[in-house]
Amino acid sequence: MADSLTFDLVSPARKLASFPVSQVVIPSAAGDMTAMPGHAPTVATLRPGLVRAFSAEGEKAYLVIGGFAEISGDSVTVLAEEAEPREGFDAARVADLVAKQEKLAASLEDGSDARRAAEARLNDLRNLEILVRA
Repeated sequence: MADSLTFDLVSPARKLASFPVSQVVIPSAAGDMTAMPGHAPTVATLRPGLVRAFSAEGEKAYLVIGGFAEISGDSVTVLAEEAEPREGFDAARVADLVAKQEKLAASLEDGSDARRAAEARLNDLRNLEILVRA
């Protein structure tokens, strides 16, 4: 088994990262997951959150808003709806997403599956908002 895997992070706007890593922490819809060399093949849906890639040079963190991650034993590819390095993410952009999600959740029928899903995404966006301010 190799001691590293290739990490690629791509958004519709650009390729943000491509380098060897020892592990990647991914904010999957099912909870945070860590991919390491030899990981079983997996495809995961991403929730808004922080992708953390660890390499010999240290940790690099990226804020993502949705997307997918494809994990294999020798690579992790993150296809993000939106992504930026943590230090470059715009707090006003996240606040705007939170406001839009609040309106959407409020417009849906109480107790409906759609309302619960909208509220779950709103919670994820609020957590992302905290990360951006930290």
